[in-house]
Amino acid sequence: MNYLGVRQVLWLGEGIVGDDTDGHIDDIARFVAADTIVCALEEDPADANYELLQDNLRRLQAACDPAGRPFEIVTLPMPGVVAASDDTSPRALDRLPASYANFYVANNVVLAPIFGHANDERALEILRQVFPDRSVVGINCEPLVWGMGTIHCVTQQQPAAD
Repeated sequence: MNYLGVRQVLWLGEGIVGDDTDGHIDDIARFVAADTIVCALEEDPADANYELLQDNLRRLQAACDPAGRPFEIVTLPMPGVVAASDDTSPRALDRLPASYANFYVANNVVLAPIFGHANDERALEILRQVFPDRSVVGINCEPLVWGMGTIHCVTQQQPAAD
């Protein structure tokens, strides 16, 4: 931590069901300001993500910044089960890691994944509230999540040179 100038680390628990990375943060929680964190939260107690995300919410609610001030936590719904169900898929019937938290922030815009779910508009409205100076644009990511990630994930790597 000394080499990176880090004063504090916030540790969360497990990632969402279907995440092949063992819990990348961009599907779970994101800082949207120095004192504000958006946290993915499953509201259906019967959903496999419910307990995992409730645990992460409790951890964030108990966390404080380096000055001892609590963070503002804004919850973001989940899009329900998005599954690979095509018979030609090697991962047929597997749950895919669909999360509205996998958004990408650019200069004047936030590109947000949507999945054809009833919570799409609700998630977009929450993101509009936490990013009032940016346009929030929903992008259908059902086809993209088959690659095991969405918008934020595809902005992270550069292809290797041949």
